[in-house]
Amino acid sequence: MHRVGFTTTIPLEVILAAEKIPVDLNNVFITSPANHRMIEEAEVDGFPRSICSWIKGIYAAILESGIKEIVAVTEGDCSNTRALMEVLSLKGVETVPFAYPHDRDPASLRFEIEKLMRHFGVGWEAVNLTRERLGRIRRKVREIDRLTWEENLVSGRENHYFQVCTSDMNGDPDRFEAEVDAFLAGVRERKPFNDTVRLAFIGVPPIFVDLYPFLETLGGRVVFNETQRQFAMPYDTPDLVEQYRSYTYPYDIFHRLADILLELERRGVDAVIHYVQSFCFRQIEDMIVRQKTPLPVLTLEGDKPAPLDARTRIRIEGFLEMLAG
Repeated sequence: MHRVGFTTTIPLEVILAAEKIPVDLNNVFITSPANHRMIEEAEVDGFPRSICSWIKGIYAAILESGIKEIVAVTEGDCSNTRALMEVLSLKGVETVPFAYPHDRDPASLRFEIEKLMRHFGVGWEAVNLTRERLGRIRRKVREIDRLTWEENLVSGRENHYFQVCTSDMNGDPDRFEAEVDAFLAGVRERKPFNDTVRLAFIGVPPIFVDLYPFLETLGGRVVFNETQRQFAMPYDTPDLVEQYRSYTYPYDIFHRLADILLELERRGVDAVIHYVQSFCFRQIEDMIVRQKTPLPVLTLEGDKPAPLDARTRIRIEGFLEMLAG
């Protein structure tokens, strides 16, 4: 079956309605045991060192996996995606642009979704049937999220994993749903976590490979993964257009903060970790996050996939000691 890659969350319903295999290229890159080599290969091909590792990893993931068609989000995500599309066109990869309108205008968003539908040759009936199918899976992942913060039965890493996988349903919604069902069947037998500090993780998913377990060794647990939760489409909406208007990640920081502040209060969060990626324009948003968030904020910056470095570990330890004390 034909695989279609994408650079960040898109209307997955369109890809699946067209009977294609969706591939979130971020997941391919970050889970590869060769992700360091992939970054180096992108730099050998000419990508500057001062470009975000996710862009370089996505580029290499496309070439290594042999994917010949991608949907690239040109507005609402990485500002380097346009240039990435141009480079990939030289490699024989078909690139399909998709844009989230900055003002969240429903007519503009509908136009973008329908343009994607025309490209893949599907209509609203097939797309809406797929939306219903995915909605069932997303509601189960929503239950995993609830069990994380309300019943304290799920770790921060598990919460991260299941929510981030909803971006492409691991390429196979039926198999992913079975994995979710198996997890839910076993997790209710656990004893609840006994945390000292309840944390929120906001910003793009971390490139660090060991952040969540390290926090838990210090008595902290992430009970809110902001962007990962958005990948799982956490709201009940009447239609597909409203679903992707409510999805906060591609829109401005103030729209995201409205959701973040509600969840901080609802989940009884004690403090916030704001992760920013090196060489990313979203680093600038940290100034606004700090001004608008009424809780202690620790900003962490990562570059390449790796365990936490010594300096970052010391900063995290000091932050949690301050909170616990």
